[in-house]
Amino acid sequence: MSELKKIATRESYGNTLAELGAEHENIVVLDADLAAATKTSVFQKVFPERHIDCGIAEANMTGIAAGLATCGYVPFISSFAMFAAGRAYEQVRNSIGYPHLNVKIAATHAGISVGEDGASHQCNEDIALMRAIPGMTVINPADDVEARAAVKAAYEHEGPVYLRLGRLAVPVINDEAEYRFELGKGIMLRDGSDCTVIATGLCVYEALSAAERLAENGIQARVINIHTIKPLDEEIVICAAKETGRIFTVEEHSVIGGLGAAVAEVLSEKCPTKLTRIGVNDVFGESGPAKELLHKYRLDAEGIAGRIGDEMR
Repeated sequence: MSELKKIATRESYGNTLAELGAEHENIVVLDADLAAATKTSVFQKVFPERHIDCGIAEANMTGIAAGLATCGYVPFISSFAMFAAGRAYEQVRNSIGYPHLNVKIAATHAGISVGEDGASHQCNEDIALMRAIPGMTVINPADDVEARAAVKAAYEHEGPVYLRLGRLAVPVINDEAEYRFELGKGIMLRDGSDCTVIATGLCVYEALSAAERLAENGIQARVINIHTIKPLDEEIVICAAKETGRIFTVEEHSVIGGLGAAVAEVLSEKCPTKLTRIGVNDVFGESGPAKELLHKYRLDAEGIAGRIGDEMR
């Protein structure tokens, strides 16, 4: 695959917030002393009166956002995934999820690609936590184009939304002029008849690259991008299962409770099909360069292709 421009989805988030802020005066942005890292600083520079730094107090930030939502504002709260989904889980559940308030939770620095910050900051459980909250929409965009569209869709959607964003710059694989984002709808990026690889987030590019490697060895893999993990596009999953007969899921998240689990639930109930979940295998991460960690945990193209090739032989 040719070299592509790389942008971190947290950058996409900050830039899109500033664009939306110019169009919608009801948007307010809250951060937990991490504006430079989450990129809400872009919004802050343009609309300082609508940016609230709550300090290192994520639970309090979540409660403030809930209150603002009851007053007609559309709050975007921002922090690392470990804190937005982990530390503030009770407040997200009880203050946002339970009353089904119109709050958007933007969690950056998700997964092991946080890199050198290590296991304490590498949240590989956030999708599982957010999926379990009734009424919560969960989005994990693959690149800059998709992330910007996802932020806009989150604003337009009435109800709580969890946006999973990354620290690592990732290749831009979508054509902005042609791309169309629809909540709850997966996208087939490559057709294939031997198996289907269903990926999300930064693993989408790696899955596409893995499919090219597999094709060189005679395995034609269909690749599907699932940007909305909840609600899941059951139709595209079932169709792929029926047409290819073998499913692999790939995610920079625990194999427990994330995309793989969501796909497994659908297949077991509606279209029993052999499934292999590729992700973080019930372990904590570790400190190291992001790309080296993705390689070690076999979440890069080489590792994905190797795993699928071994199981397809």
